Amino acid sequence: MSVYREELLLRSKDVDMFRRLRTSELFKLMQEASIRHTEELGMGRDKTLDKGILWVLLLQTAEIGRMPEYDERIVLKSWPGKTMHLLFPRFYRLETAAGEHLLSASALWGLVDQKTRKMVFPERYGVEIEGVVTGEEIALPSAPKRLDCTETRPFTVPYSYVDLNGHMNNTRYFDLAEDCIPAAAQGCRLERIRTEYVNEARFGESFRVSWGEAGGEIYLTGEGEKPIFRMGLRYR
Repeated sequence: MSVYREELLLRSKDVDMFRRLRTSELFKLMQEASIRHTEELGMGRDKTLDKGILWVLLLQTAEIGRMPEYDERIVLKSWPGKTMHLLFPRFYRLETAAGEHLLSASALWGLVDQKTRKMVFPERYGVEIEGVVTGEEIALPSAPKRLDCTETRPFTVPYSYVDLNGHMNNTRYFDLAEDCIPAAAQGCRLERIRTEYVNEARFGESFRVSWGEAGGEIYLTGEGEKPIFRMGLRYR
């Protein structure tokens, strides 16, 4: 059974002003674990990036029991699910060093052509990843529930938010979201998050971020000439 495992010690750069793991950093850790495990499985850059195709995230979700805190040692696990035609499911689990369950997550990845930005068939490039079942999987992510938005602000993608794929990195959408909504700055504890990446946002591209809340659920969306992202959050 191929399960990636990594032990980490949370440093000051990883946490927010409440000394809890920053949401964007959580998803960055999962993103990097996905990359490293894919490389271990023989599907590294020689199969993808060097041939002009890119891994992209389409949907993500996380169910959070407790965010780990500064100076805490944690264990991150990740493993692939069974490939679904063009989609590559992946699962994640975060625990303390003593084995306490902290959170579970899942994601759907895909491959796009670097030039056309369109989805490609993985078998044409010899990209094959065997899925495993551990019994610790949560449901695969779905699109967040749409709510009426009452607030809005403009946003332009800065240089520092852009990754090697040439677009705003998926983890930066969580920073953007928490800069908009008051719950994060008030120290509320994140319980669940769902994100749908609809279209990429390039360096210098401008769009409007809108958000609203109902029944404890917070919904954000980014839209310019096209929809960019949608996100649903629940805080305790």
